[in-house]
Amino acid sequence: MTTPTLPPASTRAPIRLAWGGIEAIVRELVVRAAGDGMPETVVGIMRGGMIPAVMIAHQLGIRDVRTIEVTHTATDGVNAAKTSAPAYKNPASLGDLAGRDVLLIDDIAGSGATLERTRRMVQALGVRRLRTAVLTVNLANWQAPKAPKAPKERIDYVGEHTDTWVIFPWETGDGPSAAGTPTAAQSQVPAPRAAVVTDADPS
Repeated sequence: MTTPTLPPASTRAPIRLAWGGIEAIVRELVVRAAGDGMPETVVGIMRGGMIPAVMIAHQLGIRDVRTIEVTHTATDGVNAAKTSAPAYKNPASLGDLAGRDVLLIDDIAGSGATLERTRRMVQALGVRRLRTAVLTVNLANWQAPKAPKAPKERIDYVGEHTDTWVIFPWETGDGPSAAGTPTAAQSQVPAPRAAVVTDADPS
């Protein structure tokens, strides 16, 4: 049986986010998350969310990094159609999260369905506290009745907003040195703040 798909909400040309923009957004998310209390565990939503999850975990000094594989597009192409619901693989990879302070991270939120359903799955594991973070929200896909609330009311930490498809540097064959084309909002990313200091083993 085939999985029904939904057409993309926006047909505008995609934008490419450069590594420099990713690093600036990550630094800001790190400062904001740490300012609300240091999480104990970082969970990255595979595949795209793992890159910012690992970057954030390193900067916070957190070694406990978990993954959950979730797909919500039919293909990897630009403006790929959405499946009717996020599909999960191997939820046991989350392990035992009972009583832990967890930061759940993805690269982008469109309708917010993937992040919300994953949040509910993690919450059901008995976490003590759960926060969510994304690098980018695509407002072209964030529309009622699927997402009646504004992104800031459903996601704890949002790096930036756009209104079209985003191509991340890890989705290309250009490698980490790719210059890319920064998003319009990238110039508004706050300047790096002082590094977060923890008592974690720095090695």
